[in-house]
Amino acid sequence: MTHNGISSDVPPDVLEQRAIEQRRHMHQTVTALREQVRDTIHEKLDVNRYARDYVWPAAGIAGLLSLLIGYTTAGIFKRSA
Repeated sequence: MTHNGISSDVPPDVLEQRAIEQRRHMHQTVTALREQVRDTIHEKLDVNRYARDYVWPAAGIAGLLSLLIGYTTAGIFKRSA
């Protein structure tokens, strides 16, 4: 008689050994997946890399916003004076 593909004539020691090997394999797989996820998250959330890659565009946008705010503020004071 078989249950889930395991025949009843397989000694318990062999079944225990298979279970140990399967648990070890599952543990190794989960560990590898965790490492991949951790590496991916570190790569995607690397603030230093993004700061290096986008420092000039960010500086340009900040400069343009500063000019816009400056001219707007000057226009407000010029009209009220």
